[in-house]
Amino acid sequence: MIWERMIRAAKLDSSLYNEVEQDVSATSQALIVVVLVAVLSGIGGLILALTIPFLGLGGGVRELITGIISALIAWAVWSLVTYWVGTSFFGGKATYGELLRCLGFAYTPSALGFFIFIPVLGPLIAFVGSVWALVAMVIGIREALDVTTGNAVITAIIGFVIMLIVTAVLGALGLGGPMNLGRMGF
Repeated sequence: MIWERMIRAAKLDSSLYNEVEQDVSATSQALIVVVLVAVLSGIGGLILALTIPFLGLGGGVRELITGIISALIAWAVWSLVTYWVGTSFFGGKATYGELLRCLGFAYTPSALGFFIFIPVLGPLIAFVGSVWALVAMVIGIREALDVTTGNAVITAIIGFVIMLIVTAVLGALGLGGPMNLGRMGF
């Protein structure tokens, strides 16, 4: 069932987001999606790291582990920020859990980050996956909060700016790792 849902998320099927919004048991599936995407992206990064002499296997494994942790934190915080923006400014109607589930499945296209190690094409494929995931997130925000597409886009933009500021502040304090925007699928 999770694979079918991931395929529907990748197809930008809005009925999937309505389905997982209402399915409390889908929270664990959304968590699996986020971890799976982080692992796939991390493995791609690990393969790339093996081609970089000063990073090597140890650095690649460290990046894989911190990538998974960062992805989970970013998913939780991104969901909270967009929940707050959407409900506070646009009258969105959802719980944090509903938005968390929708955005978890919206990460699916970011699995293309696995291909980052392919010379020249890999970064382009990963970028396409990130843009695709962003579109999926807008749909997830729209469906979870029951707002217009325009309000969902604005919610995502405001949320992104807030996350960018938080990331910059944490980075300036030397704590930027867990909030890496790249781990969010952007």
